[in-house]
Amino acid sequence: MADAVRFWNRISKRYAASPVADEAAYRRKLAETQARFQPDWTVLEMGCGTGNTAIAHAGHVAQVHATDFSEKMLDHGRERAAREGVTNVTFDCKSVAEIGTDIQYDAVLMLSLLHLVPDWRAALDKAWALTRPGGIFVSSTVCADSVPWIARVVLRLGAPLGLLPRVTAFDADALVNEIAARGFEIEERWKPGKGKALFVIARRPASGAAKKAASGAKPRDRSS
Repeated sequence: MADAVRFWNRISKRYAASPVADEAAYRRKLAETQARFQPDWTVLEMGCGTGNTAIAHAGHVAQVHATDFSEKMLDHGRERAAREGVTNVTFDCKSVAEIGTDIQYDAVLMLSLLHLVPDWRAALDKAWALTRPGGIFVSSTVCADSVPWIARVVLRLGAPLGLLPRVTAFDADALVNEIAARGFEIEERWKPGKGKALFVIARRPASGAAKKAASGAKPRDRSS
């Protein structure tokens, strides 16, 4: 994980200055998520990066707890929140594995994250544990058809050297099945087009039903 932290710390300034790749898709994802929020909700965003999405959601909920393992990425979020007078977003430097499950949230977000987490199944288990019954889990995940073959070759060569992050190439159907296997009910599934990330909103049933046993085909878990 140390190599990954160094990578994101190193590119944080450039990342913060980069425009959103697909502004229309990003705005739709914000709107679909915010349509489900309630004013008294608390939100956890894991892998928040520079905090842009956490800040965008801040006006729609009571509190946003934004986490990332890159302190330098978080610094950009802290600076922007202070500059814009956003006071209900907290930034905490933690990896997914370091986040405890003693508190549950009304919404748990993993945006542009699952494909970067080596133990992504454990991350999904944690998302279930952190989401209160009746709450929502929101993810946006790069899938196999989102990464051209040449980019996969470059990632495969660059990741061991710490020059690029390790990326898992998901099958979209299988990833949705994995989310559902944990007990979530899929409410929204959307890909803006070929080569775009898979956006999913899933709800933990209000009954607090026990986690379902995983069944059926597993995602093809191949690192690129």
